[in-house]
Amino acid sequence: MNNNDRLIRLRYALDIRNSEMEEIFDYGGVNVSREEIGMLLTKEDEENHLSCSPLLYESFLNGLIVFKRGKQEGQPVQPAISHGHPNNVLLKKVKIALSLTTEEMMDVLELAGVTVTKGELGALLRKEGQKNYKECGDKYARNFLKGLAIKYRG
Repeated sequence: MNNNDRLIRLRYALDIRNSEMEEIFDYGGVNVSREEIGMLLTKEDEENHLSCSPLLYESFLNGLIVFKRGKQEGQPVQPAISHGHPNNVLLKKVKIALSLTTEEMMDVLELAGVTVTKGELGALLRKEGQKNYKECGDKYARNFLKGLAIKYRG
């Protein structure tokens, strides 16, 4: 799964419109036009495909946090710095953006048919390089996004 797939699935799961995506990218400190958003939301083999770089992807996730939680007074836009594996970054940033507890994240995964323990989820949410850090595979990320879609779209 690449960053474009993650963006497409996250957009669907949270029912985000293109105009909102433009706003989210702005909150993340990146100017992206509607045409470019359309190109980002295409599959690799389609015409006019624009590959989503790790920094653009993380800028979107940072913007999503601001979009969902509101802008903090006096706080500058958090710069996008690639913080490890994109699936782990996805879990961490969406958890923050939606103000999810660990138990709620476990419930979201349960909706998608995946049972995960608190310890396993904690390992996925750790900072890369820590003792019990575990890289999040595409299966967990896909199922997390699927669970979000079930929760938020019905």
